[in-house]
Amino acid sequence: MTKVLYFAWMREKTGIGEEQIELPEGVETIADLIAWQKQRGPEFAAAFERDDVIRAAIDQEHVAHDAPVRGAREIAFFPPVTGG
Repeated sequence: MTKVLYFAWMREKTGIGEEQIELPEGVETIADLIAWQKQRGPEFAAAFERDDVIRAAIDQEHVAHDAPVRGAREIAFFPPVTGG
């Protein structure tokens, strides 16, 4: 099982801050996981709609969308941070 965390508007749109999931067969990268998330229902489709701006971290390290997810204990998704 992998802990998946959602931050900021992603948490608001999914309605959850974190969950434990079993990574589905065929999900090998962050991009694959995002594509799978979009199919989970309208709230996830809305949260992952702008996948080009979504940031990800695996075990608290920022990663690109082509990063492998197998063996990850924790995956976090968050929008870009803005502010001054």
